[in-house]
Amino acid sequence: MDNIKWIPKEQGMDHSLNVLREGYLFITNRNIGFQSDIFETRLLGERAICMRGEEAARLFYDPDKFVRTGAAPKRVLKTLFGEGGVQTLDDSEHHHRKAMFMSLMNKEALQQMRMITRKHWELAGSRWESADQVEIYKEAQEVLCRVACEWAAVPLPESEATEKTGWFAAMIEATAAFGIKHRKGRSTRGQAEEWIQRLVADVRNGVLKPPEDSVLHTMSWHRDLTCELLDEKTAAVEIINILRPIVAVAIYVCFTALAIIQQPDERKKLMTSDEKLLKNFVQEVRRFYPFFPFVPARVRKDFIWQGYSFEKGVLTLLDLYGTNHHPSIWEQPELFKPDRFNNWNGSPFNFIPQGGGDHDVGHRCAGEWITLEIMKESLDFLANKISYEVPVQDVSFSFQKMPSLPHSRIIIQRVKTLYIT
Repeated sequence: MDNIKWIPKEQGMDHSLNVLREGYLFITNRNIGFQSDIFETRLLGERAICMRGEEAARLFYDPDKFVRTGAAPKRVLKTLFGEGGVQTLDDSEHHHRKAMFMSLMNKEALQQMRMITRKHWELAGSRWESADQVEIYKEAQEVLCRVACEWAAVPLPESEATEKTGWFAAMIEATAAFGIKHRKGRSTRGQAEEWIQRLVADVRNGVLKPPEDSVLHTMSWHRDLTCELLDEKTAAVEIINILRPIVAVAIYVCFTALAIIQQPDERKKLMTSDEKLLKNFVQEVRRFYPFFPFVPARVRKDFIWQGYSFEKGVLTLLDLYGTNHHPSIWEQPELFKPDRFNNWNGSPFNFIPQGGGDHDVGHRCAGEWITLEIMKESLDFLANKISYEVPVQDVSFSFQKMPSLPHSRIIIQRVKTLYIT
C-alpha cells in the first residue's frame, strides 16, 4: 500500500452543476488546477474519476479494466443513445453487435455515402440561389437527414423530411438540456423509435424489401448470440444509432463553414480539391472544435494504474475534448493547423473526437469513416462548389453549451453555384 498514490480530489458534495456551467472545459479546468491528468470528484451523487491524455485513453479503452454497462446516465439513454444500444454493451455481446455495424462500413458503402452526400449538397446549392439568406447548420441537418435515410434505405417521403430532421435534432440537443428541451428530446426519440419499428416490421413481413446490404435490411434481420432476431425496439434503436449520428455531423459541417471563413489561407489550399488536403482540414476541424465532451465507463475490477487505485464500479470519465487539446500531444493545440496531420502517428488514443481504441471490437464510433466521407464532401462543396457572401454575425461559440455551435449557426447570402449539373 506504500506505493499507492492519492488521486487529487475536488472538495464538495456534488459538482454536477459545474459540468453544466463549464461544459467541455469541466475536466480540463481541473486538470490544470490540480496539475494532474487525473482527479476525483462527485457527479450525480456518486464518486467519479476524470482523466485526459493518451495514456488515460489507452487505459479507458482496455476491456479488461472498464465496462459500459450502467455507465451512461438514464437521461442520455432516453435521448441520445437509446436503451439497449451497442454503446451500452460489453464483451461477446458487444463484439457481436459491433461486428454487424462494422459490416456496413465497407469500401463500397463509403463510396456510396460520398456520392449521395454530393448529390444532396448540389440539390441544396441550387435551392440556395433563390434564398435571401441561408443558415448552414439548419440546412446541413436536413441535407444529412436525407443523406442518412437514403444511404440506410430508410424510406423518407419528401413531405416528412423536415419533421424527421427535427426529431433527430431534438435528440442531439436534449442530451445536456433540462426542462422543455429535454422532454422534447425524449418525446421525439419515442416517435422516431415507433417510426423505425414499423419499418422493421414491414421488412420482416415482406412489405418492404430494402437492398440486402443496406442498414435497414441488415439490422432488421440481425440475430443475437442466441440466434434470435433482435426485438423490433432494439433493432429500431440501432438503426437510429446510424441515422442520428449522421445528422449530428451537421455540427461539424457548421464548424467547417466557420473554419473556411476564418482561415482564408487554409481555404486557398483546398482549391484543387486534393483528397489529402481535404482530409487534413476536416481532421483538424474534428480536433479543434468541440463536439462530444467526454465519455463514461465503470471500473470492471479493482486494479492499480501508475500508482493510482481504481475500485470496481467507480464511474470514470475520459475527456475527449481535453485529450484532443493536450499540450503534451499537440503542438500549439489552440491554433487551427491542418498540416499537423501530415505527421500524425495515427494513434487510436491521442486523437479521439468520436472515441478511441479499436473500431472493430472496441467502443470507438463505428461511423467515424462515414463522418470523414461526409465531411470531406461537405468541405469541398462549401469551399469550392459555391460562392457566397458572409454578412456580419456572431460566429463565437460557447464551451458551456453542449452541443456547442457558433451563435449565428453561420449565415451566408447571395449564393451562386459553381458546379455543372
